Amino acid sequence: MSNSNTTDFTNPSTFILLGIPGLEAAHVSISIPFCAIYIIAVLANFTILIIVKMDLSLHEPMYYFLCMLAVADLGLSTSTLPKMLSIFWFNSREINFSACLTQMYFIHCISVMESGIFVAMALDRYVAICDPLRHSTILTSPVVAKIGLAVVLRGGMLVLPYPFLVRRWPYCRTNIIPHTYCEHMAVVNLACADIRVSSYYGLFLAFFLSSLDVFFLALSYIQILRAIFSLPTKDARLKTFGTCVSHICVILASYIPALFSFLTHRFGHNNVARHFHVLIANVYLLVPPMVNPIIYGVRTKQIRDRLLRLFTHKRM
Repeated sequence: MSNSNTTDFTNPSTFILLGIPGLEAAHVSISIPFCAIYIIAVLANFTILIIVKMDLSLHEPMYYFLCMLAVADLGLSTSTLPKMLSIFWFNSREINFSACLTQMYFIHCISVMESGIFVAMALDRYVAICDPLRHSTILTSPVVAKIGLAVVLRGGMLVLPYPFLVRRWPYCRTNIIPHTYCEHMAVVNLACADIRVSSYYGLFLAFFLSSLDVFFLALSYIQILRAIFSLPTKDARLKTFGTCVSHICVILASYIPALFSFLTHRFGHNNVARHFHVLIANVYLLVPPMVNPIIYGVRTKQIRDRLLRLFTHKRM
């Protein structure tokens, strides 16, 4: 006989998402800022997409990459928040096994894609600042399309083993996930099998891709900063430097919480309060999609001017 805390099954029909363990009484209160963040993220990212589509002068590599990032941000936040709000508002904790694997795949896939888009945007800024005369000949529309396709294929193919491995494991302990969404290791840790393949592959993917992307990002921005400090006027240096610093802040805001969440799931779950870990995991999925369009979009003069003209025209 199984006790009340265990279930005998190979693949469960459903998982139970607890939300934020230990803070169940505050779920409704927590949902208010999360919902506000999601609304701002959706409006801001759709605004970026509409402005770039409407203004032909913005049909350039930088804005194409910005649109890719906006689509990825919309996908990432929409993959998590609707189910999260249903837990917070309606106590709807059940999620179908296949739906859980689908959510897991898209969350991790889009996260890998976003990291690739950051590298592509850094490459664009590097060419634009360090070799401006060749920018239009190096980053042509076909090249930008190929970079975008490579980013999508990289994320899609490298994360594909996640759901296949998770489906392969037997689950005979519990179907309760102490999280707000189907995070990869949160699900894998429920399996009653040797899960080292999943764990090692996740470690390899995280550290290999992160190290590779951070290396290229650091290399690009070091070259960019060298070019900035060689500019003739102080105003030009300050303007370009301010833009680069804001971009670096966005990248750090995406990488640091993601790395913290990843490491605590594997090594620090006994030393970090579970509710704090889950909150950080939610922050890294919800806050960057809100911040990215503000930093990359509003601080970009062409988009800011186009947005002001749009609102001015509506008022007139």
